[in-house]
Amino acid sequence: MVSATDVTTQAGRWPARSVAVVGDYIALMKPRIIELLLVTTVPVMMLAAHGFPSLTALTATLVGGTLAAGAANAMNCYVDRDIDAVMRRTSRRPLVRAAIPPGRALGFGFVLAAASVAILWPVVNGLSALLAVSAIAFYVLVYTMGLKRRTSSNIVWGGAAGCMPVLIGWSAVTNSLSWTPVVLFGVVFLWTPPHFWALAMKFRDDYAAAQVPMLPVVAEATVVSRRIVVYSWAMVATSLGLWPLAHTTAFYPVAAGVVGIAFIREAHALDRRVRAGSPQQSQRLFHWSINYLTLLFLFVAVEALVERWG
Repeated sequence: MVSATDVTTQAGRWPARSVAVVGDYIALMKPRIIELLLVTTVPVMMLAAHGFPSLTALTATLVGGTLAAGAANAMNCYVDRDIDAVMRRTSRRPLVRAAIPPGRALGFGFVLAAASVAILWPVVNGLSALLAVSAIAFYVLVYTMGLKRRTSSNIVWGGAAGCMPVLIGWSAVTNSLSWTPVVLFGVVFLWTPPHFWALAMKFRDDYAAAQVPMLPVVAEATVVSRRIVVYSWAMVATSLGLWPLAHTTAFYPVAAGVVGIAFIREAHALDRRVRAGSPQQSQRLFHWSINYLTLLFLFVAVEALVERWG
């Protein structure tokens, strides 16, 4: 016989269990990565609109972009569930803990992808929807299933998927592409290797155990730090290319130059530490890389407002 206390206890467990399940599905989307992607989308939309884009376009682009990125990440979790189980950094992901069946996770990814297209195509435009689908396909098929486990250049070329929000944001406003978003695409493309290699240097043993040939696994730390320096210089130089192409005011190149110099200094500092035999502080560059990208695109947004009201 079931007592009233048992019924109350079971009833109390259902909401908590539902919240946990919802949390696990959200975790599949990797919201922290999505946040970084959206940081690049809004400023580009403002630059394209020479101010603030329409609220409808902005909302639909952000929601559609979030769903597209979440779809790619959920599918990535499905494909990488075997190596996620080996790596300590990813050992608490929902599929590793068997909190969500793999088939449901994959289906969730496809539902998110379909929802993204259903929002972007009719509300924004077809070009933005096609770019979102291309980003999902590239991240899952080219990077996750093709490059990640086969080459140390995986994150160099695979990082192109993370650059797509720049193109999506621009096309959402203009229904076209131009050299301006291509330059910003190039900034994110060149930013990705230093950002990710700094992280991979710390978790080198994880990637080695999972047999993922990230550059810090297959190359000496000095090689990695030197490439970080090279990519950092190229990234900053590319960021300044927005000045003549977009005909910005003097604000943008000055602001971009300041944070760019700070990034380059940090990259050289890591290189010196590595050559001195102390690569353990690579996380410092990793965290600064996030600050750099956030600040740079904040300056893009400010530039759009300066052009409008300056």
